[in-house]
Amino acid sequence: MTYYGAKNLADSFRTVRKNTIALAEEIPADKYDFRAAPGVRTVAEQLTHIAVQTRWQIRVHNEGVTFIDFERFGRELARSAAEEQLLTTKDEILAALRKDGEDFASFLDGFTEERLGETVGFPPS
Repeated sequence: MTYYGAKNLADSFRTVRKNTIALAEEIPADKYDFRAAPGVRTVAEQLTHIAVQTRWQIRVHNEGVTFIDFERFGRELARSAAEEQLLTTKDEILAALRKDGEDFASFLDGFTEERLGETVGFPPS
């Protein structure tokens, strides 16, 4: 029996995303290009990354993928990077955080215990 099930995962994800959105709303739009140090993502880059990274996870689970090789992982990261580039304003980023966050939470909410127990393999590094 799973004690921390799909509903718990979805609720926890919604809480974290709600807090992320609250912080993103508080940051002025003119500070979204702030970069703390060379080589570090800007505020906007980090928030867009957070917003879209759940998309590929939904895709691979919906496709029933049981093993992700480095090639597939690389393609998914490249696709995510391209999707991140499409979000250029604070309003677009906040909208994506909201929509993609709820999409992912709803996705998690729909998992059965059996599905939660499935393993997706990845090659050793």
